[in-house]
Amino acid sequence: MQARRTQILNSATRLMGRTGYHEMSMQAVAEDAGMSVGLIYQYFGNKQDVLRAVIIDILDEFRTEVPPAMAAAGSDPQARLASGFRRFCEIIDGKREATVLAYRESQTLDGAGRAEIIRMERETIDPFRAAVQDGIDAGSFRRVPADLVAHNIKLAAHGWALKHWDVGARMSLRAYVDAELDLLLAGIRV
Repeated sequence: MQARRTQILNSATRLMGRTGYHEMSMQAVAEDAGMSVGLIYQYFGNKQDVLRAVIIDILDEFRTEVPPAMAAAGSDPQARLASGFRRFCEIIDGKREATVLAYRESQTLDGAGRAEIIRMERETIDPFRAAVQDGIDAGSFRRVPADLVAHNIKLAAHGWALKHWDVGARMSLRAYVDAELDLLLAGIRV
């Protein structure tokens, strides 16, 4: 069941990446996924549900993968930020096309869908916000707005997908993560 759902989302992501949300049809998704339209409708009610699911799939992975990566790094806020940022970027690297699609098409969602995405996005950066605040409280980070730092971490990670055509041609994911971490941490360390 999960494999079919993933297959549908991957096909929809590919098609929306090529044609955009409005030009994509459920029939085209079915053909690309090698299944019937009826089967797709067993998983999703309409095209907007598919788009929403593509975006939520990324956010769910952030919410399930990043906090354990940060916790595994121990209590040092800098190590937690580094570990979380690395995992965040790895997830984005595995879903670059869907990440770009989320930026391009999220405004297509209805008000409830956008509100859900905004809420989930904020939840995905809560662990970064907490690590920054812990670093401030411990005296290892300057008194900076933890919310803004968490937001910048998210944007830097998304930059790997959004500008991969340029940055990815010049450096590996590992080099990108290391360089971004160096810039980020230099700006907040005491």
